[in-house]
Amino acid sequence: IFISEKLKKMNKTNLVPWLHFGLTSEDVNNISYSMMWKDGTKNVYLDKLNTIIKAIKDLASKHSKEAMLSLTHGQPATPTTFGKEMAVFYYRLNKHYKLLKELELEGKISGATGTWAAHFLAYPNIDWLKFSNKFVKYFGLKHNPLTTQVESHDSLAEQYHLLSRVNSILIDFSNDMWFYISRGILIQKIVSGETGSSTMPHKINPIHFENAEGNCGLANSLLIHLANKLTISRLQRDLSGSTVIRNQGVALGYCVIALNNLIKGVGRVKINKQRIKDELNNHWEVLAEAVQTILRKNGDSDAYEKIKELTRGETISKNNIQKIISSLDISHDDKNTLMKLTPGGYTGLSSVLAKLR
Repeated sequence: IFISEKLKKMNKTNLVPWLHFGLTSEDVNNISYSMMWKDGTKNVYLDKLNTIIKAIKDLASKHSKEAMLSLTHGQPATPTTFGKEMAVFYYRLNKHYKLLKELELEGKISGATGTWAAHFLAYPNIDWLKFSNKFVKYFGLKHNPLTTQVESHDSLAEQYHLLSRVNSILIDFSNDMWFYISRGILIQKIVSGETGSSTMPHKINPIHFENAEGNCGLANSLLIHLANKLTISRLQRDLSGSTVIRNQGVALGYCVIALNNLIKGVGRVKINKQRIKDELNNHWEVLAEAVQTILRKNGDSDAYEKIKELTRGETISKNNIQKIISSLDISHDDKNTLMKLTPGGYTGLSSVLAKLR
C-alpha cells in the first residue's frame, strides 16, 4: 500500500498493477529475512566472533609452556598447559567460524504454492526458473527451486544450529575461565571505579564470563526453536513460522552481547604463575599415571593395581612418589627418568598442541 500510494503521487499509476505481481508475501519475506540475517552475521557477529577467537589464540600461544594442574571429574589429573587448554577452544571455534563464512542462504520467488502457476499463466514464454534464479542471486542468495509457499528454511536452520553450537562452546569456555579465576590460576585486572559486590568491597567478580554464559543460553533457546520450527510447515503453508522468524534478530542480539562480554573478560585476565606452580607442587600424585605406565613398559602385568594401592585417595608428596619409584624393579634409565620427573614437567605434547592451527 505504501509503495502504491507513493507511485500514485509520482504519477506512476501505470506501475501499480506490477506491485506484488505473481507473488505471495512469503516470496518477499523469505528473501528479506535471509538478507537481514546475512547482514547481521557478516557485518556484526562474525567480526566479534573473530575478535574473541584471536584473543583465545593469543592466550594459547603466549602460555603454550605454562604447566597447569588438570582436573577430571573435579579431581587432580595429568597436568596440561594453560596454552593447550586455550588452543582447544580456539580450534573448536575457528572450525565453526569457517563453516559460518562458507554457508549460503537460500531464497525463493515461486508464488502461492511454489509452482509459478500465476507467472506461467500470465507469461508462458518466459523461463521462470531461469528468471527466478537470476533474481534471487541478485540479493546474494542461492535459488531454491523446490518449495511449497514457504522457503524451506533449511539453510537458515543450518546457521541457527551453527550459532547454537558456537554458543555451547562459548558457555564451556566461560565456565572454564570462571573456574580458573575461582582457583586463583587467573587474576582479573582491577578496573578503576568498578563495583565488584554491593556489600563486599574486596571482590572482583567474573561478571563478563557469567554474563556471556547467560546470554549464550538465552540465544540458544531461541536459535534451537527457530531451527526446529521454521523447517516445519503444515502442507503447503501455515502461519506458525511467520511469528517465530521475527525473533531471529533477538537471538543474534544475545549472541553479540555474549561476545562483547567475552572480549572484555579475556582482555582483563592474566596468569598467576605462582599459584599455578604451588597447585602443581601440592599434587605429586598426578605422576602415578607416569609410574604405572613405565612399569607396564618394563613388563609388569600388575602395574596399575600396584600403583593404585599405593596412591589412590592419598596425599602424595615428592618424597612419597620418589620412594615408590626407588622401590620399582625397572631399568636404570627408566628409573632415572621417573626420579627427575615433576608435575610441571609431565605435560606431554601440550606445548606443541598449543600452537597447532
